[in-house]
Amino acid sequence: MPRKSRIDTAGAIHHIMVRGIEKGKVFKGDADKDHFLERLGEILQDTKTPCYAWALIPNHFHLLLRTWIIPISTVMRRLLTGYALWFNRTHHRHDHLFQNRFKSILCQEDSYLLELIRYIHLNPIRAGLVLDLEELGRYPYAGHSVLMKKLKKSWQDVEGVLGMFGQRVGPARQAYQEFVEGGIAQGRRQDLTGGGLIRSVGGWEALKAMKKEKRYQRSDERILGDGHFVDQVLASAEEALENRHELRVRGFDLTKIASRVAEVLSVKPEDIWARGRYRKIVEARSLFCYWAVRELGVSMSSLSSKLGISIPAVGKSVIRGRQIAEKRECSLLS
Repeated sequence: MPRKSRIDTAGAIHHIMVRGIEKGKVFKGDADKDHFLERLGEILQDTKTPCYAWALIPNHFHLLLRTWIIPISTVMRRLLTGYALWFNRTHHRHDHLFQNRFKSILCQEDSYLLELIRYIHLNPIRAGLVLDLEELGRYPYAGHSVLMKKLKKSWQDVEGVLGMFGQRVGPARQAYQEFVEGGIAQGRRQDLTGGGLIRSVGGWEALKAMKKEKRYQRSDERILGDGHFVDQVLASAEEALENRHELRVRGFDLTKIASRVAEVLSVKPEDIWARGRYRKIVEARSLFCYWAVRELGVSMSSLSSKLGISIPAVGKSVIRGRQIAEKRECSLLS
């Protein structure tokens, strides 16, 4: 069967897992991990993508991210492509580094956010990289040490995570520590590493009980959450596809978007394709990029090629474009 397309929407929480090809190492030493984290931090800050948890293991890594303005697939493409090129060049290799495409599970926030933060941060203990919670608090390659104030990563949302445990930082940090400690005995949890009905309801026994009681709920392997949440996510994804289809039916392409931007900002359509940092050109290009990416679904790599600017520059333009659209209260269709 063909793979289903990824589901993504602004505000979505994604548990991302990336493994080395044939279970090979993606980090051969601390220098690799340090470079990866530096690259990760730059991309998350560039795209304003919130990060709640992360852990690096020699042959794989976990991230817990929230989609903001830039699609999660774009964020990950920049991260994986850039790191793989650097890794191969550094270690004099030419093969693929990562196994297939990255795995991303869209998660129900209320039910799973805290559980996933704990599960991801306990990975180094389960992998035998550290002995206990005290060592984990000093381990520089997982987000737990940042939350425990032993390490600083400006791109990790410490305030947001600790805020879920209390208003005062000190007691909140202690409550978080106790919460994480309570998860050590749970070991590996298959219910947190993927989507689908079995994981969403809590395992085979829970599923059997539901069937016995003739209770049914919708499921999807790309989503971790209850039936109502799955319905909401799929409906939102279907609506986005329908909106893009409607735009294309009405003849919207990059040329027509450029004309709409020119109308809104009182510029010429050709100004959007012009080089330069003049304020009007930058504003027009930004709004153009935002509508092209978020409304029409154009890839940032495609826009990068057409506009003659880097993918990170397109990402920043998308973010500025959203601000312009909100400030002017304008949309692509009106």
